[in-house]
Amino acid sequence: MSLLHHFYFIHNAMKRILTYGTYDYLHIWHINLLRRAKALWDYLIVWLSTDEFNAGKWKTSHSTYKQRKEILESIRYVDLVIPENDRDQKITDVADYKADIFCMWDDREGKFDFLEDHCEVVYFPRTEAISTTQIKNSL
Repeated sequence: MSLLHHFYFIHNAMKRILTYGTYDYLHIWHINLLRRAKALWDYLIVWLSTDEFNAGKWKTSHSTYKQRKEILESIRYVDLVIPENDRDQKITDVADYKADIFCMWDDREGKFDFLEDHCEVVYFPRTEAISTTQIKNSL
């Protein structure tokens, strides 16, 4: 097998996984999701909600998109960070980034089943006793 053919085989055999979020007030709940996803599959892509997208949901972040992106890119489990600009881009991004799997916490179970025609959808059990909302409220 030539080196080029070997690279092609490895590249196409890689399992790509997508997840999404705002990742403001990064905490262990976020890290657990990223760690679990990366432990099970090869290439982790994170859709990161942009400031404009969050504003459209009446949501604000403590950190800017650029800052949150830089933080995520520094985490060893994350291979690529892409912007989430609107709710409708998920199907297109699954195709464009050749995603095999979409993962999310089980508190959102069922909300992403529409992606099942395009990739596998996995819901992880949520980390108990912590959430971004709790952190924001305590501050």
